Amino acid sequence: MSYAIQTINLSKTYKGGITALRGVDLEVPKGCCFGLLGPNGAGKSTLVKILLSIVRPSGGTATLRGVDIRSAEARRRVGYLPEGHRFPSYLTAAGVCRYFAQLAGIEGERLAREVDDKLALVGLAEWKDTKVKSFSKGMAQRVGVAQALIGDPEVVFLDEPTDGVDPVARQGLRTVIRRATDGGATVFINSHLLSEIEVLCDEVAILDKGAVVQRGSVSELTALASGNKMQVRFRTGSLPDELWAKLAEHKAEREPDGWFRVEIEDEAEISAIIDALRSASVLVFAVEPRRMRLEDAYIELLGADRGMHVARGGTV
Repeated sequence: MSYAIQTINLSKTYKGGITALRGVDLEVPKGCCFGLLGPNGAGKSTLVKILLSIVRPSGGTATLRGVDIRSAEARRRVGYLPEGHRFPSYLTAAGVCRYFAQLAGIEGERLAREVDDKLALVGLAEWKDTKVKSFSKGMAQRVGVAQALIGDPEVVFLDEPTDGVDPVARQGLRTVIRRATDGGATVFINSHLLSEIEVLCDEVAILDKGAVVQRGSVSELTALASGNKMQVRFRTGSLPDELWAKLAEHKAEREPDGWFRVEIEDEAEISAIIDALRSASVLVFAVEPRRMRLEDAYIELLGADRGMHVARGGTV
C-alpha cells in the first residue's frame, strides 16, 4: 500500500542529548484527515519539521507521497501552514497568496485564478486587496490556510489551523479542509483543540515522549479508553444510606441537567444496582455503553500523570 506519509523508526536527538523522537513508526493513508496529538514537548513539531526537511533526523527513514524526504521532489506537491506564522505587513491577502504560488512555480492566468479561488474558499474574497497588517488573528489564519492550499497540493500540513478563529469561521475552515480531502488531498493537522480534531479527523495518533503511544480512528481511541464500562443514568431524591454508599464506590456523578450517572464494568453488579434503584422507586433513564469525548480519552490514555499537563478546556 502506498501512503501519503510514512515513517520507519524515525528518531531525532538534538545537541546536548535531548531526544525528541524515539523510533516513530507512522503511516498516513492517502486522502484522509490525520490528527497528531500530544503534550508540549512530545515531539510533534520536530516530526513535522523532519518530514518537511527543515530538521534532519538522527536515524530512520520517511517518505512523502512515496518519495524519500531527502529528495526535493517529495515536497513538490506539499502545502504548509506553520504555527505562529508571520507574513510581511506590506503584502495584501492576494499578495501573500501570489508570493507562495510563484514559489510553487505557478504563473500566468493560473496564478490569478488560484489566488482568487483560494481566498474565496476561505471567505476572504472581498479582503484580497487589504494589507494583512490590518487583519485580525483569525483573518490572518485564513490567509495562511489559503496559501497552504495554493496549487491543490497532495499533502497539506496545518499547524493549529483554527487558532484565533471565531466559531463561524472555524466551521467554514472545517468545510474547506473536508473539501480538500474529498478532492484526494491528505491533510495532516497538529492542534491543541481536541474538539476540532474529534470533528475533523479520520485517524488520530497520540505522541508522547517522542513515541507513538496510540493511534486509530477517534471512535477506536474513545472505545479503547472507555473499556467495557456501562453507564446508568437516573434521577432521584433521597436514597437509603447503604445504596448511596454503593453508588459512591463507583463515583456516581450529578450531571448539569440534574440527573445522576454511575459507571460500572461488572455485568452482575450493573444488574444488582439497577434492581436496587428500582426497589427504591428511582427512575432509571438509560443503561448504555460509556461514551467519552476525545479529550477525556486522550487524558485517560496518556495516564493521570501526563493528564495533569492538560487543560480541561480542550487544549493540550
